Amino acid sequence: MTIRNRNALLPLALFLAIGSPLALAERADREKPVNLESDRVFVDEAKKTHTFEGNVILTQGTLIIKSDKLVVVEDTGGFQKGVATGGPNGLAWFKQKREGKNEYVEGEAERIEHDGKTEKSEFFNKAHVKSGQDDVRGQYIIYDAKAESYSVTNGVNGTVVPGKQERVRAVIQPRTQEK
Repeated sequence: MTIRNRNALLPLALFLAIGSPLALAERADREKPVNLESDRVFVDEAKKTHTFEGNVILTQGTLIIKSDKLVVVEDTGGFQKGVATGGPNGLAWFKQKREGKNEYVEGEAERIEHDGKTEKSEFFNKAHVKSGQDDVRGQYIIYDAKAESYSVTNGVNGTVVPGKQERVRAVIQPRTQEK
């Protein structure tokens, strides 16, 4: 499928890769074409909205995104907001090779949102991001690319539910120091 403004999808693709709280994406992917497959597409040029529905598969170099629905909206300043929802097992999913490593970043959630203006990515419900052997799970993950920080909680929208059986889980491997 060819889209007149395929760059509207590029920030969403990049957020899923570089928006990972644990790793940087393969830089070469940024120069590759964005390919999209879906059962249906709706473009509203007046509202600057692209909606892809039904078994959505986006690829760009080593990046793969799978969801049931992908919506990208561009604001008057040219910034894009993207939302990927559903997909395999009811979760939006992505995978991409890490820059300079033979490892991949993978993530999933019921809904993944990215705001190109604020450079924040949010993973809602059943959130899971894995980079190499590092692994983070919770109900909500937010990553701020500008601040290079992330937060994971066991409740929705960043709330913490004390005593909740579903707790945040993280496995972070030790980093070897190079001399």
